[in-house]
Amino acid sequence: MATSALWQRFQEHFLEYTELGFSLDISRMRFHDGFLAEMESSAQKAFVAMRELEAGAISNPDEQRMVGHYWLRNPQLAPNSQLRADVERTNELIRQFAADVHGGTISAASGERFRHVLLIGIGGSALGPQFVGDALASADAPLDLHFFDNTDPDGFDRVFDRLRDELPSTLVVVISKSGGTKETRNGMLEAEARFAAAGVRFGSHAVAVTGADSELDRYAQKNGWLQRFPMFDWIGGRTSVMSAVGLLPAALQGIDIDRFLDGAAAMDAHTRQANVTRNAAMLLALMWHYVGDGRGEKDMVILPYKDRLLLFSRYLQQLVMESLGKEKDLDGNVVHQGIAVYGNKGSTDQHAYVQQLRDGIRNFFVTFIEVRRDRATERFEVEEGLTSGDYLQGFLRGTRAALYENERESITISITEVNAFTVGALIALYERAVGFYASLVNINAYHQPGVESGKKAATEVLALQQRVRGQLRVEPGETAEDIAAALHADPEAVYHVLRHLAANDSGTAVSGSEPGGQKFFRVG
Repeated sequence: MATSALWQRFQEHFLEYTELGFSLDISRMRFHDGFLAEMESSAQKAFVAMRELEAGAISNPDEQRMVGHYWLRNPQLAPNSQLRADVERTNELIRQFAADVHGGTISAASGERFRHVLLIGIGGSALGPQFVGDALASADAPLDLHFFDNTDPDGFDRVFDRLRDELPSTLVVVISKSGGTKETRNGMLEAEARFAAAGVRFGSHAVAVTGADSELDRYAQKNGWLQRFPMFDWIGGRTSVMSAVGLLPAALQGIDIDRFLDGAAAMDAHTRQANVTRNAAMLLALMWHYVGDGRGEKDMVILPYKDRLLLFSRYLQQLVMESLGKEKDLDGNVVHQGIAVYGNKGSTDQHAYVQQLRDGIRNFFVTFIEVRRDRATERFEVEEGLTSGDYLQGFLRGTRAALYENERESITISITEVNAFTVGALIALYERAVGFYASLVNINAYHQPGVESGKKAATEVLALQQRVRGQLRVEPGETAEDIAAALHADPEAVYHVLRHLAANDSGTAVSGSEPGGQKFFRVG
């Protein structure tokens, strides 16, 4: 396309919300001129569905739940006064708790001020706080944030090594809606044991973010934890960053949570309008639909050209993939929907995988995230008339142009700077875009049956491990196949359980080299 035609296309498909410091450019997506008009009817149905969701309709039919993350940044939208009061009360409790910790009114068991926070959670209970903290926390934040976001023992040990002498000044925030999430429970138990070994009373340093009367809620109350913050059943993990899940750690780090919520509320207001060409979230959803033919046929590559936004692609992986990756639609038809998401940061990506994006298989589209303001400190020239930020801008625009020349499509989102307001707006934009896209392809974006299937399978493996352990004999032992036959179990599943036991349990040993001939036995 000629330069003049591209300029005209840019002007036609460039949307700016000046008061938000935000713009969206879809001009380098190659949709035909009539595409938006063709999708108008579907878009209007999605607008109706979103209005109903925000009004309190059951929008997660599988779990018969309302979906209320939009109320978190504007409680006045909540469908009844009780929900409104719950949100407002929780936010005030968070503000007061953080202020008391910063001021020393709430302090460690020794009386010294808290200097560290250990957050124990998984999935949305960690990804949101990680992204927001990395993007917004300052170098002189009042508390440093550390994470247990897995059930990896070595991962636990690495964090404990960093906190070796700091447990007496470490606040622990345990996040689990049900209170029964095993990864979170394991991290909590390991932390509790380490605190006990250090002579520090865990309950005097612990805070729970959980559902009312959950297993964790009861445990925290029984053991005299410092505070308990609610998780509402109408909030899913991947949309929980503006609940206590994300607001509490952000407030503890000194991040302005009110501006964070304001940014989200402002983006919500702009993306409620039923005018397709003025609604950035709908335009995003329609671009996803266009480029993947409504079936997720192309991957979403997120390239933020700012170090502070490095974790944005990781955050969006859960938000997009867990929401849209579904086997069945709302009518029960098998559709296998979803959009794969991955990303790095510019200009690191110039030296990583842009080569494939430019010259390899065209199975993706790129979303560039541009931050217009380079730095808060004084301008510094690395060459006459040029700064490091000029180079960053050059790499972004150059990569965008190079991709388009080779028929690779891209979207560009721009914000003025990375601050609490703009990060809140970005999160809100993608939350609504995901909801719109789900309506366009007729799926439930707010449940996760595949995750539950994985948990069930893991439970079965653990139960098998207990049975295998009980079947072990003394040397010379038996093969995996022998043990599997005795247990009426799958030999390969038994073999992997045995290898895990042999690597980690001093009471289990193995002899031999070939899987089928190895013998496993009990020692000691």
